[in-house]
Amino acid sequence: MTINEALWDRIARVLVGMLLIGLAATGKIGLWGYAGVVLLLTGAAGHCPIYSMLGISTCRLRP
Repeated sequence: MTINEALWDRIARVLVGMLLIGLAATGKIGLWGYAGVVLLLTGAAGHCPIYSMLGISTCRLRP
């Protein structure tokens, strides 16, 4: 698994993921908000499988 997300991309994913999870946990949005877990995990790992399939990388240095 190679890193294909830049730091800004990872930070954005973690923040949006936490926001969605928080909104779902408080009932402000539906259960779909728990999809934020995927964003949180991909941001923490630095690897997005969809980016890999499409040949996209937001990293400056391609591994």
